Amino acid sequence: MYFFLTQLSTLDILLSTIIVPNMLQVVLYEGSFVSFKGCLTQFYCFSASESLECLLLTVMSYDRYQAICNPLKYTLVMDLTFCIKAVLLCWGTIFAVMLTIAVTMSYLWFCGPNVIDHFFCDFDPLLELSCSDTFFLKIEDIMLAVPCVLCPFIVIIVSYVYIIFTILKIPSVTGRQKTFSTCSSHLAVVSLYYGSLIIIYLFPNKGNVKKILSLFYTVVTPLLNPMIYSLSNRDIKQAFKKLKSKMSSAL
Repeated sequence: MYFFLTQLSTLDILLSTIIVPNMLQVVLYEGSFVSFKGCLTQFYCFSASESLECLLLTVMSYDRYQAICNPLKYTLVMDLTFCIKAVLLCWGTIFAVMLTIAVTMSYLWFCGPNVIDHFFCDFDPLLELSCSDTFFLKIEDIMLAVPCVLCPFIVIIVSYVYIIFTILKIPSVTGRQKTFSTCSSHLAVVSLYYGSLIIIYLFPNKGNVKKILSLFYTVVTPLLNPMIYSLSNRDIKQAFKKLKSKMSSAL
């Protein structure tokens, strides 16, 4: 699990690096300038990061499924070789797939005004500025969203259905609570991430509402992820207690 948390943290840092600097410039100077190539690069890195997080959360749910439903085979199935192959497959597949969207978007014709009503280069704001026919690009986006976003979400739901049934079979209340605590952090992160994605992309939101929701899953969620995992992690709690005792003794 720590191996996957490392990948998730790296991805959150990447996402924050892509979005936050330009967002701060927009907030401080009430606007920002970016070239078309720069905007397209930001969109590519952003979309790849978001899709990659869906796959990472799916692999992490499979890890929790093996740990709770098949504990005796956990170390055999989730060995380091499998984890490395799964992560490399996720990174390579997503960045290759998202490149097709970015390349297709580079052929669009933008006749002006080239002013994006957003704090970063997202899919819909860019299409609104295009004078070309974007029908096939939208179809391509929907087709790619199915294996990259929808299918991982279904796998996560199925994994947690099996996990819940396994937890309910545990006779003691303490045992159920202890078992559920091992996946509660991941479940909270999945709920925050997919909840914001579903609201912003499936329900029509305009203006400031869409910007606030975009701010939530691009900035707030990467900020909350390490806090959620830290607060429920026994090792980190013990490390904080040792640090607190050392500081108290030093004072």
